[in-house]
Amino acid sequence: MHANLIVYMQEIRNVAIIAHVDHGKTTLVDKMLMAGKLFKDHQDVGELIMDSNDLERERGITILSKNVSVMWKGVKINIIDTPGHSDFGGEVERVLNMADGVLLLVDAFEGPMPQTRFVLQKAISLGLKPIVVINKVDKPNCRPEEVHESVFDLMFSLDATEDQLDFPSVYGSAKENWMSSDWKVKTDDISAALDAIIEHIPAPELNKGTPQLQITSLDHSKYLGRIAIGRLHRGELKVNQDVSLVKRDGSITRTRIKELNVFDGLGRTKVEQVACGELCALVGIDNFDIGDTIADFENPEALEPIAIDEPTMSMLFTINNSPFFGKDGKYVTSRHIKDRLDKELEKNLALKVEETDSADAWNVYGRGVLHLSVLIETMRREGYELQVGQPRVIIKEVVGEKHEPIEELSIDLPEEHSGRAIEMVTQRKGELTTMEKKGERVHLEFNIPSRGIIGLRSNMLTATQGEAVIAHRFIEFQPWKGPIVKRINGSMIVSETGTAIAYSLDKLQDRGKFFVSPGDEIYMGQVVGENNREGDLTMNITKTKKLSNMRTSGSDDKVRLAPPVIFSLEEALEYIQGDEYVEVTPSSIRLRKIFLFEHERKRLSKQG
Repeated sequence: MHANLIVYMQEIRNVAIIAHVDHGKTTLVDKMLMAGKLFKDHQDVGELIMDSNDLERERGITILSKNVSVMWKGVKINIIDTPGHSDFGGEVERVLNMADGVLLLVDAFEGPMPQTRFVLQKAISLGLKPIVVINKVDKPNCRPEEVHESVFDLMFSLDATEDQLDFPSVYGSAKENWMSSDWKVKTDDISAALDAIIEHIPAPELNKGTPQLQITSLDHSKYLGRIAIGRLHRGELKVNQDVSLVKRDGSITRTRIKELNVFDGLGRTKVEQVACGELCALVGIDNFDIGDTIADFENPEALEPIAIDEPTMSMLFTINNSPFFGKDGKYVTSRHIKDRLDKELEKNLALKVEETDSADAWNVYGRGVLHLSVLIETMRREGYELQVGQPRVIIKEVVGEKHEPIEELSIDLPEEHSGRAIEMVTQRKGELTTMEKKGERVHLEFNIPSRGIIGLRSNMLTATQGEAVIAHRFIEFQPWKGPIVKRINGSMIVSETGTAIAYSLDKLQDRGKFFVSPGDEIYMGQVVGENNREGDLTMNITKTKKLSNMRTSGSDDKVRLAPPVIFSLEEALEYIQGDEYVEVTPSSIRLRKIFLFEHERKRLSKQG
């Protein structure tokens, strides 16, 4: 039995994939699944397998990590997908705990990017062996040799060991379905990448002894309830085995495994037992949290709990109490929203929810605007209505001094816009640390307070005609950097509920930019535009033209309106001021004042 177990152990490779947004990770995994004969060709798949969530497809980012497995030359390769964005730090940490090595995928032109750096840093510190895949070498003006050098420099700067720096490299084009050890030699398939995994990623170590499995993610089934997923670090597990569940706080509960599954292709297969080193899913475990350990029934030994990145930003979530509440959402009550947030807490590790004095509002803490906006967008698509306040950074007291989160911000943009970009970031208390030319573009790096990043992206894209590529990652808490100048333009607020009329919008165009179109339903207190000047401006845009008997036919055709500004959810969250909410429903994103009546706003401004 023992000899068989060793053979079985050598037949597994657990590898995590690290890549920047749009560097071809999802395409590469799809091609690997095809190479493993899971699909005859791409027609069987239809579309990208890994990023199956609508939001992931639209934004081109991986939010939830998924597991798939491929058989190659008799070896089972478990491929673990990692989230690419630093806002999903909680996910990254636990995903890497399941792997023995990483596949670092970089674009042959762009090279390693900031988000890649964030995940790679975690992988290097965990001692994982990297394989570098330089993708998209079929692109014109690609520079594989320089990119290879920059990957080496990056790993060196992350304090990689000698063994990690001696990484194998594979070149190719996942889209064209080929990989090779030499980028000038085109092959017929991607076997070079799969061979490199088998050759260079170590097989899991055989650890005999009592079982230890760390729960690193979870799934939910309406038939089976919550399913714990993790990697068996030691020993073996069997169906109907009695085990101990060791919680983070050290408390122990006895439980039994009702069913065991291992990953097989895109799905899971039931098995009778699982050997050490394998990734598996356990059915029948109750009341577990991510980071808990499944251990021996008699002598439970816990694994080190996973360190989770702390939140840097908070937002107030509250029920929708606008005049349009309940018009297009299915879930609108405080109970619905509270249940949904509790459900999210089960699998979203970097999230924290705190009760407020009101029964209808909660402070939700996360890793940044993107992390929280993905949650809001997901809820909205599920049929929820809610309102969200302005994002606020978390301030800490350290030895009586205020500390705030600082991020590393990197911007890639055409050279002619670099001066304007540097000026915009320094106004927000950013400090320039690196500036280097890459062809006709310039790469800038800054250290900037998280406060300064709120609202920066939309302004930067406007200033650079959409050319800037912006990324940021949290570094640490540092002493407070002082006040930052916020948006000075006031809001244009509606004084009456009704329908926006083209005639009124036309007459008020010189006052600012509008966010609504003629025919839109609006309500009193809604923010419908940005004032050209400081201070808020209350206006009535529901007035029609007064008719007179002198009116000539055709005199109304002269209304020429500038197209309204349409905000994405992130832009809306970054745009609002402290006394405003974003109202989110399945079909609309509206901006509004917290107090809809003007006399209430005036009274508050006098008090303030």
